[in-house]
Amino acid sequence: MATKCMGDIEKIKKKLNVLIVDDDPINLQIHEKIIKAFGGFSQTAKNGEEAVIIHRDGGGSFDLILMDKEMPERDGVSTTKKLREMEVKSMIVGVTSLADNEEERRAFMEAGLNHCLAKPLTKAKILPLINQLMDA
Repeated sequence: MATKCMGDIEKIKKKLNVLIVDDDPINLQIHEKIIKAFGGFSQTAKNGEEAVIIHRDGGGSFDLILMDKEMPERDGVSTTKKLREMEVKSMIVGVTSLADNEEERRAFMEAGLNHCLAKPLTKAKILPLINQLMDA
């Protein structure tokens, strides 16, 4: 399966611009490596407040936002709601260890997520969403 996944990655021509929002430095590294494997560019934010500031002050424009749910200062749910209020049109994908908890997942999705994936994030999990973005 990994061989097919890598073959699909090589077909992606458009450069993906991704914001990774997570307070865990290890998760940030893992997610950055995955995006780089797809030939994409990434910027990171250590919490939701940083993500809001990037969009508000920096005029950030991203194809994809990978959003952790539990973070200090501003969690993923309130960050997603705020970004949608700011009319951010990016695909926002929640990445959480709580994805199997239906109530938690539903609350995160209702905040404005496009998708919610369980940690740990892998190339195989994110590939269908990246292909969807590339076809758009």
